[in-house]
Amino acid sequence: MMRLLDRMLGKLLKHGELTVIGPDGKARRYGAPDPELNPVTIRLMDRRTMLDLVRDPTVGAVEAWMDDRLRLEQGEIIDLTLMVRRNLRWEDRNRSSNFLRGSGRFRQWLNTHNQRSKARKNVAHHYDVGNDVYRLFLDSDMQYSCGYFTDPSNSLEQAQLDKKAHIAAKLHLQPGQRVLDIGCGWGGMALYLHRVADVDVLGVTLSTEQLALARQRAEEAGVGDRVKFELIDYRDVTGEFDRIVSVGMFEHIGTSYYPAFFRKVRELLKPDGMALIHTIGRMGAPGSTDHFMQKYIFPGGYVPALSEVMKASEPERLIMSDCEILRLHYMYTLRAWYDRFTAHHEEIVRLRGERFYRLYAFYLAGAMTMFSDGGMVNYQLQFMRNRWAAPITRDYMMETEQRLRALDAEQESPLRQAVHA
Repeated sequence: MMRLLDRMLGKLLKHGELTVIGPDGKARRYGAPDPELNPVTIRLMDRRTMLDLVRDPTVGAVEAWMDDRLRLEQGEIIDLTLMVRRNLRWEDRNRSSNFLRGSGRFRQWLNTHNQRSKARKNVAHHYDVGNDVYRLFLDSDMQYSCGYFTDPSNSLEQAQLDKKAHIAAKLHLQPGQRVLDIGCGWGGMALYLHRVADVDVLGVTLSTEQLALARQRAEEAGVGDRVKFELIDYRDVTGEFDRIVSVGMFEHIGTSYYPAFFRKVRELLKPDGMALIHTIGRMGAPGSTDHFMQKYIFPGGYVPALSEVMKASEPERLIMSDCEILRLHYMYTLRAWYDRFTAHHEEIVRLRGERFYRLYAFYLAGAMTMFSDGGMVNYQLQFMRNRWAAPITRDYMMETEQRLRALDAEQESPLRQAVHA
């Protein structure tokens, strides 16, 4: 078995130094020094671990690490994941590379066919692990999506605040408008939009943990009559809205429900309405969800190619009026989350145990490498029903964003502090 693993690693690793100590105690070295990659040494405790790595490298590695059958003797888990991904950089990889295998197209369809009951179960699997865990590594406003780094040296708090301003500017909001926030998380975006634009917001989620905290925050801010949150599937929302915003939710829909999503968006939007969809996206052609992410982190999840989004939206005659691709912002966001998460090792182990800690450390590290070297980006897509719904140039976005940033710099919102009360 070591021979197979030796052949696989020898073919894969050209950048970075990896030392593997087998169950026999012998050390084997792969790759070459790279100033951008830290050296890593791992010890494999038994032959089963070698078999698991050959059969399914990603899941095999994380399960072995969780079981302490794979031990890191030099470097962190983020160093190992970054080294592997750097040797499989999306720009350099040919289409036939299958070291990190996907699930297959039929299996992909089956896993992401998210009916209402399955969708709620999938959301609970990830988002209901406990607000106390998320408080330890997210920003103070509990934004669990890609930040917007106007400067890579900015703090996570600043990047998430700038993300909200960036999105609010694209929504072209007017006082008194009614906004729907699909997948509202812990309520930060809804509360921000109300504060800076004097709009009424309905946020919907399938997470009971998120719902409870979002409602609490709205009440503590004294805006519960204008910023409301409901535990409801977006497919069951009724009424009309001037604006729809959805941040980090589209990844959970499943490809077979893309047409239904855009049909619902058109149904809920007023004739002069506008929607802003912020989603992780894949560069290039459609693909499939990584086995590890499907099994452990986001069951039912799928990251869309831009072509899949366009194909689903076109029959509804929704005009994609603006498209921005954020290439590196999630890399900086995830690195900040990883650093905060690992800094709270003892607290997280006390809350959820060592296996959970290792699982999420691997998830955050691996996710970061998907944006530094893999095929993932973020899309911000603006849709309109009517081509006259916004000014004909993007100047209004930039002007509004500058105004909102100046406003945020002048005053510290009590809403940003309420989450820790």
